[in-house]
Amino acid sequence: MTNFARMKKMLAVLTAFITSQTFAQSPVSARLQSGYDLGMAYSTGNYNPSGAYYQLINIGDRKLFAVGWNIRLGAFYGDNLNYYTAPARLTREKTGLSALGAPLVVRNIDTIRYDYVTMTSANVGVRAQVNLGRLTIGASADLLGLTFGKKRIGRYKSSTGQYPIQGISGKDSINVPFQGASAFQSSRPSTLNIRLLADNDIGTLSTEIYARYSISQRFGIKVGYQFLTTEMTVATRDVIADNNRFRHRANMAYIAVTLPVFN
Repeated sequence: MTNFARMKKMLAVLTAFITSQTFAQSPVSARLQSGYDLGMAYSTGNYNPSGAYYQLINIGDRKLFAVGWNIRLGAFYGDNLNYYTAPARLTREKTGLSALGAPLVVRNIDTIRYDYVTMTSANVGVRAQVNLGRLTIGASADLLGLTFGKKRIGRYKSSTGQYPIQGISGKDSINVPFQGASAFQSSRPSTLNIRLLADNDIGTLSTEIYARYSISQRFGIKVGYQFLTTEMTVATRDVIADNNRFRHRANMAYIAVTLPVFN
């Protein structure tokens, strides 16, 4: 290697070192928190191992509050679960009168029963927390992402639902109820995840509240509670309700380890 090549290599290393030091001492990086959470949420019949990367900016000189974003990758496993009608236009209560003239409240809710459900989701979300020394209290919510999973067969339970099949003539279709063999319908996890609030939400989304204790600058224990919504899309649409989306909500205890990068 020539002297010129050696000098060039040393200059590149020095430039990279100075740049990294400048960033490390910059006002932004001095207020930055980032790291990884690796944990598991659980309740009877629901399992959700997940990993997340987060970045937060401390607010104010005391750095009491911090806000930012996170990316969460989670896998959901469920046993013997009921999924219920998802669209808000169907889950809203509708008022009317019964045949005898009495007030009547109607909600158009159908059910899909699954023996086993699996799916994997990747979501971007927001996070905020309060820094109390070694103790941190915070919350996070998924906003947008994607979900993938295997096709599953679920048992459709509906008193009014129907789907079209081709008639004997081959020209006209007739509507058939989800009964007998027709009750077993193929479905898979809904692909798109969007936070639109309450029953307007689409897909698989997590909301979490937590407390974390920092054992050292590079290791912490995090416990919390997770509210997880998962969604399945049935291949055969119910033409009466005009729906093929069904939702399951699980409330789960959560425990994780945190590995800070900047703290």
